Amino acid sequence: MSSIPQTTDNGNSVSDFATKFMKRFHLGKLLFKCNAGKEKGIPVMDVFRFLFCMMFSDRSFYMQMKTGTFREGFSKNTIYRFLNNARTNWQRFTTLLSAGVINGFMKPLTDEKRKDVFIIDDSLFDRSRSKKTELLARVFDHCSMKYRSGFRMLTLGWSDGNSFVPVSHCLLSAAQDKNLLCEGNACDGRSLAGRRRLQARRKATDVMVELVHSARCAGITARYVLFDSWFSAPKTMVALKNGEHLDTIAMVKKSKTKYLYNGEKLNVKEIYSRNKKRRGRSRYLLSVSVTVEKDGGSIPAKFVYVRNKSKRKDWLVIVSTDTELSEEEIIRVYGKRWDIEVFFKACKSYLNLVKEYRGISYDGINAHVAIVFSRYMMLSVAQRENEDDRTICELCFCLLDEMEDITFSRSMCIIMDALMDAVMEYFHITEAQLEEFTASFIQRLPQYMKEALERKEIVA
Repeated sequence: MSSIPQTTDNGNSVSDFATKFMKRFHLGKLLFKCNAGKEKGIPVMDVFRFLFCMMFSDRSFYMQMKTGTFREGFSKNTIYRFLNNARTNWQRFTTLLSAGVINGFMKPLTDEKRKDVFIIDDSLFDRSRSKKTELLARVFDHCSMKYRSGFRMLTLGWSDGNSFVPVSHCLLSAAQDKNLLCEGNACDGRSLAGRRRLQARRKATDVMVELVHSARCAGITARYVLFDSWFSAPKTMVALKNGEHLDTIAMVKKSKTKYLYNGEKLNVKEIYSRNKKRRGRSRYLLSVSVTVEKDGGSIPAKFVYVRNKSKRKDWLVIVSTDTELSEEEIIRVYGKRWDIEVFFKACKSYLNLVKEYRGISYDGINAHVAIVFSRYMMLSVAQRENEDDRTICELCFCLLDEMEDITFSRSMCIIMDALMDAVMEYFHITEAQLEEFTASFIQRLPQYMKEALERKEIVA
């Protein structure tokens, strides 16, 4: 995220670009559509603009109040009333804003044949020091392998291989009462606040289908839905295929889940053991056709077994409900899922996702997340304008080629990097041991794989 200024000299230029971004995508009208408007008093856009640009300034809101540099025409109570307003539909706001960015800016720059995708994943929203935050829950952190206090930030994003745009989110609390640390405020279940709190207590697999449905109703389209093994349940794939008419490309967990293969119900390990594997320099080990069944519905799918680069005798499974895709294309498209990991890292490290807002209201936290997502959309637009020459003028758009999509070799490098991170996390080895292991492993790879990894290092 080199677009983020690190000095105060660029504060005015960032504020000017933010103002242009808000006018260009009509954020004032979107806020009014989402019940954030008011009849009199301080304009809503003034409060939103201050919160939107606060991260790019040299002082937090608290320090501005302490040092007397706060020059806005409203008080801190106005800000908290704006954030804690339970009637504002922030989930709809991010969906409508992302629809404007995607359909009005991103898609015209790329060909219609480009395989754009929805990406779904969750990340820990840490509130370890909180005790009275509404709907606070014990959440398992897969990075530290420990339970922490906070939420699961379920996120739906869109990517065309070059730019990532967050579409919607839901801060998931605990579905079971034993993991719930703080109760939610009493709200009418028919109201927006009540429905928001009920959604937070539901299963992630059910909520993700709702987010995809809302995105499609807002006019956002994509060819595939990508997610990792935590969401790749047969129920989810059947619901997306039959209900939303979207194909899935996902990593499959090595569990006891059965799939119909040659008239038998087998799990992924049993299917792997009953087939002959491809040898030599093959880019994948095995490809088979199966049927995914759940709740009376069934859809055809293709399993692609890929060699685990960190363990020569291990393998990974990628499933695609689009059986007409080639195995290489399935691996290439799945590599786009890494964009959401970069998004989580940027939001937490640069956009103050976790540390900027310390309120205890569930509505206020959702408002803060929506503002952070809006910041990332602005940076995605700025990054695309800086990198894509077709945005300069109409003549350049007609003469220049569109930006290159993600390649197969890049997808394999992304999968390999993720596997190396997993080795370091689960086996607790040092950086030196990991480098020694990686060097030894690369020497045993075929020559074309070595060249692909060398090209990646030169580009990096």
